[in-house]
Amino acid sequence: MNDKQKSISKWKPFHSVTAGLLLACGMQASASVTSPAIGQLIWSEEFNGSTLNTSTWTATDGNGCQINLCGYGNAELEYYSPNNLSIADVPFEPGTRALAIKALRQTIGSNSFTSGKVDTKGKVQIQYGMIEVRMATPNVQTGLWPAAWMLGVSPQTWPRNGEIDIMEMGHKAASWQAAGAPSPNQFVGSNVITWQQAACVPGNESCAASTAWQTKSYVVPPTSLANRFVKYRFYWTESEMRFTIIDNGVERDMYNGPLAVNSTALQAPFYFLLDLAVGGNFTDAANPSQVTAPLPGTMYVDYVRVYQLDGKGSVKLGNQTQPEVAGKFGVFTDNTATNNKLVAGTSSDIFLWNGASSGAGNLPPYEGSNVIAWAYTAPGQWWGGGIQSRAARDLTNYRNGSLKFRIKIPANVSFNIGVGDTYTNQNWVNFPANTTAYGLVRNGDWAQGSIPISTLIGPKVALQSLLDVFMISSDANNLPASAFQFAIDDVYFDSGTTTTTPPPSSGPTSVTQTSSTTLQFTTTTGSWADVHYTVNNGVQQNVRMRLDGSTNTYSAGGLKIGDVVKYSFTYWDAAHNYAVDTAQQSYTMK
Repeated sequence: MNDKQKSISKWKPFHSVTAGLLLACGMQASASVTSPAIGQLIWSEEFNGSTLNTSTWTATDGNGCQINLCGYGNAELEYYSPNNLSIADVPFEPGTRALAIKALRQTIGSNSFTSGKVDTKGKVQIQYGMIEVRMATPNVQTGLWPAAWMLGVSPQTWPRNGEIDIMEMGHKAASWQAAGAPSPNQFVGSNVITWQQAACVPGNESCAASTAWQTKSYVVPPTSLANRFVKYRFYWTESEMRFTIIDNGVERDMYNGPLAVNSTALQAPFYFLLDLAVGGNFTDAANPSQVTAPLPGTMYVDYVRVYQLDGKGSVKLGNQTQPEVAGKFGVFTDNTATNNKLVAGTSSDIFLWNGASSGAGNLPPYEGSNVIAWAYTAPGQWWGGGIQSRAARDLTNYRNGSLKFRIKIPANVSFNIGVGDTYTNQNWVNFPANTTAYGLVRNGDWAQGSIPISTLIGPKVALQSLLDVFMISSDANNLPASAFQFAIDDVYFDSGTTTTTPPPSSGPTSVTQTSSTTLQFTTTTGSWADVHYTVNNGVQQNVRMRLDGSTNTYSAGGLKIGDVVKYSFTYWDAAHNYAVDTAQQSYTMK
């Protein structure tokens, strides 16, 4: 069983549930994964340089508390530090250089251990193909938890974004002993975790369905895996998956048969993660005194390679979020003409947050054949719901426009409308009872509200990375005193005029080359700021900058002399209460 929640989610993970809720396994083999035609190498990271390539990998710095998820949802005991990462010569295999992730007994704050973790989020995304990772694990004993795994690029919280564990070790003794393994160093497993409605049972509020729960998903190698290299393979198509280990030239399957892909989350691009956790729910080390693994312990990754599989497989580099074209962007609408729009169940999901106070309603649509109709049935309780895109949406071209929506709701009900970004920022606009606000006439019939985008997003929400594109909730200060029905329809963003606010003639932005491979972007706005940049006309990357005092900074690494970096900034001008998009500039590395 794998109860590891390895994502930036604000929700606590729960044990995954019974085998009846799993992705089907043991199906009749498909030639594409059991008799694979492995094609050309389409991407690789060989870890042969002098330092970690930061244009591909991001090093984690923290223990999870920095994202309000202390212990990363798994009660892990380590603090992940970039200082525990290096590109090093492998002591037990002369001539090989590899990524070295070292776990130490070292105190940082409340953590008794440090270790390392890297990911390719926003930098490298993989969709289908054959992925091969050559790596060596340390002596895991009790407490070390090495893993090579992937998360879906969807901004939805775990497990809706999907999780693919190519390999992990350090299981509880009950798991490896039941499999007949002589030690935890002779037991390695894989796993796939998705959100499944059938898994939404008491004790599993995350609705995580795990293929490794009560299912054979492991290999017991003939000799210890400690301090020697083996290859882990993941074969992936739009319909099936297969996990294997190649040990001394012999390939063994983790599962007894291929897994069927029964979740759209597993058909989306994924990014890589490599880490060496210490302790936590996956292991038998709930506290530092229970860690018996010899430390320091080092996990080595020789390479990560992606090949085509039966002609399938793609790699996307950089941030893939592209700005929506100005005009109308549909959130939930049938008849309104739009440049692009979300479709519920395909590119968006509709959530009702409090089933104890609300349920399905029966009000007819305002237009078309679809409507969001809910019934509030528990006076005095809060209510709310929203529409969440399955991919982040860049609506910067709508900065001077408005959000328009139709609603039918009793005039005496006060409510809020809000949006949220992938950085977890939210902003809400209040619609008081019996009061016309933002054009919304409160007479209990269908009416249209129109909120200026500048008001809707407030001072923090990143318009270039929206996730919750429409939310509605009760007014905490004026909860309804009686039951009622309400309906929402024809929701869309309207860009209106495309004239942008001109930036100051000499805005508070700059770039500084701090080394032959690093360019630092800086703003002195005193509030949030984003930098948008390309290298040699490649894919644009959009990054929320780090704010210290009144200064925002971000360093782009992995550059070389002659690289042309084109960049612009978006920052919040607190003095004028609006966001500013600066003109694009260019810098050539020297």
